[in-house]
Amino acid sequence: MAINLSKGQRVDIGLQKIGVGLGWDPAKTGQDFDLDASAFLLGANNKIPTDEFFVFYNNMSSPDGAVTSSGDDRTGGNSDGDDETLMLDLSRVDQRIEQIIFTVTIHDYETRRQNFGQVRNSFIRIYDAVSGGEICKYELDEDFSIETAVEFGRLYKRGGAWRFEAMGTATTGGLQSFVNKYA
Repeated sequence: MAINLSKGQRVDIGLQKIGVGLGWDPAKTGQDFDLDASAFLLGANNKIPTDEFFVFYNNMSSPDGAVTSSGDDRTGGNSDGDDETLMLDLSRVDQRIEQIIFTVTIHDYETRRQNFGQVRNSFIRIYDAVSGGEICKYELDEDFSIETAVEFGRLYKRGGAWRFEAMGTATTGGLQSFVNKYA
């Protein structure tokens, strides 16, 4: 049975192969919403060791093969579930990596004048990549009226095991704000 997480709540993962599904529904504005799921694989200094440890629509896999992206859903609302997925094999994570931050940003938010206040039913969920069974889900129920970038959650090592924390930390600035923070 899946756990519904609240902001700040943590859960043990206990698996090696997991999927991180991100989903959302755009508001009925007549425009598509291009949300982008990304992963930043961070070392002890809270930075990516090299640019290749930033997985997003222009870099679909980490150099260790631990994280791969399903690609870019440019409209949102095309499915009843996950719009973008990051697949993880935690047994392959480079030894320098201590945490993986999952972000969602709105592509071209300035031109389209979009923000997370216009996005509905956004969530991140962790599931068993082998069985498909959902482990936990974090629904972003806060109404971010001006923010354009969200750190949804993170996987981190604790005592040799991987745990997930629901973050829900939002900012303005889009993907570049996270690149500036973690690169």
